[in-house]
Amino acid sequence: MVLIVTVNPLLEQRLQFDKIESGKVNRSNHLTYKAGGKGINVGRQLNLLGISNTSLTFNGGHNGKIFRKAVSEEKINCVFITTKEDVRSASLIIEKDKNRITSYFGPDTFLSVAEISEFKNKLDKMIQNSSLVVFSGSSPSEEAGSIFTHGIELAGKYDKFVLLDTYGSHLQECLNLHPTCIHNNISEIENSLKINLKDEKDKIDFLNYLYGKGIKLSFLTDGDNPSFAANFDFHYKITNPVITEIDATRSGDAFVAGLIYGFDKNLIFEETCRIASALGIANAAGWDVCNVSKNEMNFYLQDVKINSLGKKIKIIDDSPTNIS
Repeated sequence: MVLIVTVNPLLEQRLQFDKIESGKVNRSNHLTYKAGGKGINVGRQLNLLGISNTSLTFNGGHNGKIFRKAVSEEKINCVFITTKEDVRSASLIIEKDKNRITSYFGPDTFLSVAEISEFKNKLDKMIQNSSLVVFSGSSPSEEAGSIFTHGIELAGKYDKFVLLDTYGSHLQECLNLHPTCIHNNISEIENSLKINLKDEKDKIDFLNYLYGKGIKLSFLTDGDNPSFAANFDFHYKITNPVITEIDATRSGDAFVAGLIYGFDKNLIFEETCRIASALGIANAAGWDVCNVSKNEMNFYLQDVKINSLGKKIKIIDDSPTNIS
């Protein structure tokens, strides 16, 4: 089973408008509530890919009741640590005429020392029963950030595969604990670590830095710009096809779900990269979040270009090109 650790879940209020007129009263023609947060999004996409998963997350307050109902309706399997405060919320304004989504986020949830401690205790038990552990999303506070480092240490103790997809002040300490695999977008790394990754050489040097820390698999995405990946000390550049983009902000979560799918199915590295990229592309081209079908993924699969950089590894590719 895949365990997804989500420290900062989100209740999304999605308001749809045919057209918005500035300075006037605008009335939505459709309102929905969706459970969000990076890890919850990954879980939703994994369900569509047929990968069993459970999310461990916080939840509380009036928003929490709506959040619980939302995950139940989508059959996203969650284990909750109850908080005194409301789960954080956001309003997403969908403008159909402009193919645009604008997000307005509320404040993070305050987590008490006792709530964080309860989460860590539950995490210990759940990691032992998992095959792969995903640490996903931001942290609402420095204290809550310790869940990531504590969890990576636990996963190492129990010899579990760790996929890290987080950002913020705790990122450097997480990298020092050499998780098995990391994914980040470029801006997250630059802002979290205060470094510059503007050109290809910077990115390759950073991949080498990660490998030197004992991180075996690394993936750096950058919107519609090429992505870079490392399989040990073998490097790859991934170029995506041009699309009409609607909302790419959560495509990294679809990408992570694709990585997990590839790892679970023991696919070769390049095929895993291709699937992850195709999921990210399809997500960016649609209105929903991490709700990409296999048919939609397959539509983009062959248009993803992967080039080996530097030394090359010799492989035999007997994996399928279509996933059904």
